[in-house]
Amino acid sequence: MDCRIGCGACCVAPSISSPLPGMPDGKPAGVPCIHLTADGCCGLFGRPERPAVCEAFQATPALCGSSSDDAFARLAALEAETA
Repeated sequence: MDCRIGCGACCVAPSISSPLPGMPDGKPAGVPCIHLTADGCCGLFGRPERPAVCEAFQATPALCGSSSDDAFARLAALEAETA
């Protein structure tokens, strides 16, 4: 599945424990990544400095549901289960 323009749930809902460019301590859950663009896309997409954890994420119907609201809810629930 392709990412939804304007969604950005994967760049906001989960925590990221590995360093990111400009975010050396990673990112807490619920905080937008500083590389999230205004249209809800990753500003590091396709660049070598994009963290492996972000590169490995695959948008799927099971994770993202049928809407951006679904994606935020599902990713937040997964974050809570693994925290």
